[in-house]
Amino acid sequence: MKSLKELFRIGYGPSSSHTMGPRTAAEKYLRKHPTASRYKVTLYGSLAATGKGHLTDAAISEVLGPHRTQIQWCPDIVLPFHPNGMKFEIVDEQGSPHEAWTVFSVGGGALAEEGESELNTPDVYELNHLADIMRWCSERGMDYWNYVDHCEGTEIWDYLREVWQVMVEAVERGLEHEGVLPGGLNLQRKAPRYYIKAMGYGKNLQSRGLVFSYALAVSEENAGGGRIVTAPTCGSCGVVPSVLYHIHKSRQMSDIRILHALATAGVVGNVAKTLASISGAEAGCQAEVGVACAMAAAAANYCFGGGLNTVEYAAEMGLEHHLGMTCDPICGLVQIPCIERNAHAAARALDANMYATFAEGIHHISYDKAVIVMGKTGRDLPSLYRETSEGGLAEEYYK
Repeated sequence: MKSLKELFRIGYGPSSSHTMGPRTAAEKYLRKHPTASRYKVTLYGSLAATGKGHLTDAAISEVLGPHRTQIQWCPDIVLPFHPNGMKFEIVDEQGSPHEAWTVFSVGGGALAEEGESELNTPDVYELNHLADIMRWCSERGMDYWNYVDHCEGTEIWDYLREVWQVMVEAVERGLEHEGVLPGGLNLQRKAPRYYIKAMGYGKNLQSRGLVFSYALAVSEENAGGGRIVTAPTCGSCGVVPSVLYHIHKSRQMSDIRILHALATAGVVGNVAKTLASISGAEAGCQAEVGVACAMAAAAANYCFGGGLNTVEYAAEMGLEHHLGMTCDPICGLVQIPCIERNAHAAARALDANMYATFAEGIHHISYDKAVIVMGKTGRDLPSLYRETSEGGLAEEYYK
């Protein structure tokens, strides 16, 4: 498995696979061919189907130069390796293309070439199944975060500290940020109102309302192109921060315990990314919000004193009950139903934590098996339910 630095990426929304990934690809191509007078970029499959709503063309043109970049949209051509394919080319004075480079945005801002794993990113974790990691930890009397420390070294904590700071800033910025989100749906930001309303309720309702407001805050910042952390993606970036921010504030949880919880969440997300997918275009929203819920549930369970088994059960439950969730964003925007789903997944993560605690970690379906099923389910989903905005809610919206 890759470093948690490849899972928790700091960047700008609205989409990790449709905005951050293509931007990074354009930067790589520009470094190889800085003096070209014209570029042609062909977008395939999901990248083309929802690229305008996700600002894919804007991200690429901003890097290569808007006056020398031609974008070609091919939503009906899906390359075999991954639905998020793109081809970069130089165009000479005669209009002929050269130096073709085909690359794929495989989720969470990561890039890969056909048949390869992520570009220029070595594996740092020998184990990639949670059951094996759990066994490693159990034999040594350690927690999941200890395995992260063992594999990544102490420098990972400085990075996770920065990740946590960006998450906190996104929550607090979103709670103050009012207005209408860009993109044409005229969707009003809700986080500030939810926060104010939550403060007027009794303790139990207030707790749930605050979690909603925190998740909305981060998701709305993402939808507005704000600075966030992929956890594991932009589209699901509100779940983990909202849960950890709520625990941090309400329980006066120490920063170091929050960082250990982030590392725990990272292990859970990394397993899903390695064994299946975190790309909505490849496996539907179960791969984004479902995995985010699993990560948040695991992090919460660790925060509240859960052991290896209960953390694993909380993660499994968070993912299991999102299996089959489609990715059908209206107008190709990371707004409806994405923002609302983040809020509900955050609440579900806390429920999974509680349920796993009551069950003392005893269950029948392992997290690894749930991840594998998620990957198979994603491949079985019709393509129109995998981030193309051609089916489901996106289709019904216009009727």
